[in-house]
Amino acid sequence: MRRPAETRTAVFFLLPAFAVISLFHVIPAFYAWYISFFKFDNLSPMIFTGFANYSRLLKDGMFWKSLFNTFYFAAGTIPLSIIISVFIAVLLNQKIRGLSFFRTAYFLPVITSMNAVAMVWLWIFQPDIGLLNYLLGFFGVSRINWLMDPVWAMPAVIMVSVWKNIGYNIIIFLVGLQSIPGEYYEAAQLDGAGEAQTFRNVTWPLLMPTVFFVTLISLINSFHTFTQIYMLTPDGGPLKSTSVIVFYLYENAFKNFDMGYASAISFVVFLITFVLTVLQNRFWGSKIHYGN
Repeated sequence: MRRPAETRTAVFFLLPAFAVISLFHVIPAFYAWYISFFKFDNLSPMIFTGFANYSRLLKDGMFWKSLFNTFYFAAGTIPLSIIISVFIAVLLNQKIRGLSFFRTAYFLPVITSMNAVAMVWLWIFQPDIGLLNYLLGFFGVSRINWLMDPVWAMPAVIMVSVWKNIGYNIIIFLVGLQSIPGEYYEAAQLDGAGEAQTFRNVTWPLLMPTVFFVTLISLINSFHTFTQIYMLTPDGGPLKSTSVIVFYLYENAFKNFDMGYASAISFVVFLITFVLTVLQNRFWGSKIHYGN
């Protein structure tokens, strides 16, 4: 049984973290939900409008387009990132020379500022002198205006996002791979299973909790995507083809100064993320066996 002195000590050490979380996360979240019921431009007095901002969302074509672009971004980044990161993690899990160098090299983009990353990729995507079009030219591919073409703008952003964040996923998958007991591999080897069979029947099933975690985190992050959109396509791309939901929120809040409507968007984003998280945990997470 916990002693009163231990409880007081625990509360004392938890109080600063609780205060910071409350001040910078909980209170602003509730305040944003509160002003979503008002017409508010940061200059004039707030005018209560009830659910008018939420009704406006249902009729706002740009909101639905931004929501579609967000799902498009998530559908492009999550599977691609998982496939590539699992493949690289399996390679890095072998006993090879220079392993520490490769792990550091793959993780380096994660700790690099997205602003710096975007500046490099802006040059890579440059249609006339960019590296990507130069390399594609060797395969007979005609010049692509990556960030100014409504068809290619989002794939370009997806490409940058996968490259930027893949190192994080690799580290997580490496931890998952190293937590798999070696006895399973020894048993598969005794049964005469090849590498492909071992991966399909041993590695992949036992890696599923890690895949679930990475998918969940990636899904949540996809609905918070902003910096790469803003840096690569500052106006939301040609024909708003890269305007994801958080970018549309930003435009309403800090360009149109429609804080009430932007707050309504933020609350809807929270609800969508929450529902998707619950559904994923309900229909996938509950079926995963976490024991070894």
